[in-house]
Amino acid sequence: MTITLRPENEELIAQAMQTGAYQSPDEVIGRALRMLHSEEEWLLDHKAEIAAKIERAFGQFDRGEFLSAEESQADMERRKAAWFRERR
Repeated sequence: MTITLRPENEELIAQAMQTGAYQSPDEVIGRALRMLHSEEEWLLDHKAEIAAKIERAFGQFDRGEFLSAEESQADMERRKAAWFRERR
């Protein structure tokens, strides 16, 4: 099989190899494909849960239960800080 990569993808492969974690482009691509497969499996396994959360969010939005962009950003910053504190 012959694969043609865009220059930006070749650069990403080169950067990954420069870390020393990979010995060849094939190793980088193999790792990327395994991660992609794992992500797709997770999404399939959680499809119903994700759909339910999306529906709940649409319902909240329809009822006017949503945050402004600024409130949302502040909420995410609070959650992020709490997450980091829990892991220390």
